[in-house]
Amino acid sequence: MQVASIQKRHSPKLTKRMTSLTSTAMFITPLAALLAIWAIVVPIFDINPRIFPSLGMVGTAAMDSIRDGTLIWHIGASLMRVGLGTIIGVVLAVPLGIAMGVSPGVSAFLTPLFRFFSVLAGIAWIPIATLWFGYGFGAIIFVIVNAVFFVVAYNTLLGVSTIPRSLRNAAASLGAGRWAILTQVLLPGALPNIVTGIRTGLGFAWRGLIAAEMIATNVGLGYMLFVARDFYRTEVIVLGMVIIGSIWLLIDRMLLVPLERATIERWGLVRRA
Repeated sequence: MQVASIQKRHSPKLTKRMTSLTSTAMFITPLAALLAIWAIVVPIFDINPRIFPSLGMVGTAAMDSIRDGTLIWHIGASLMRVGLGTIIGVVLAVPLGIAMGVSPGVSAFLTPLFRFFSVLAGIAWIPIATLWFGYGFGAIIFVIVNAVFFVVAYNTLLGVSTIPRSLRNAAASLGAGRWAILTQVLLPGALPNIVTGIRTGLGFAWRGLIAAEMIATNVGLGYMLFVARDFYRTEVIVLGMVIIGSIWLLIDRMLLVPLERATIERWGLVRRA
């Protein structure tokens, strides 16, 4: 009887752990299969390294870049830029998205502008950003902020719009002021959408970052790819692509997905099982 009780108590934890392991295995298996195909196909067809490098060449390039410190330098510069640009974009976008969700007049006035500029957000701003800020830090941050701003603002608008009007009125009738309604009703209610917008916007930010670094700076993963192309160093180009994809997968899976899930369970419509 006691053994059965212990098994029943621990079975949810065991099931959750098995589910997590299965999910991790399903996530890693396609990547491992891709590496295996790469390791087999390139030597078999004797592909010219200038066209596409072998897995061993990329590994050697990675070790050389780590030893001389250039890889860490490029990764650090890119992470710092995308982090700062994302923070600025979110800080600017959330208040505007809330204002649009609360005020029909503001929403009606700004929605056409949002639809127009959302198509241009990110990479399309690189040429004019370099004219305004020069080739360097300011231009890259401007591009990243543009990539994040419109996505987060629009998702914030959607989040606020889904909060029932009756809920706001009920809070006001109970004596809640504007600040209390903002911090205790609007922000918590919109937070699942805001986190989703940050997750999507950060993906756009990475694309804008790499494109801007190819043009507007002398350090960063995008710059590393651009310089390697001039010297036909395909192993460095592929290494940069692998690192960019790996960093994004780690950020998305280790940080953004758990944050989005926890936010939805806490303030959304999904409850923790």
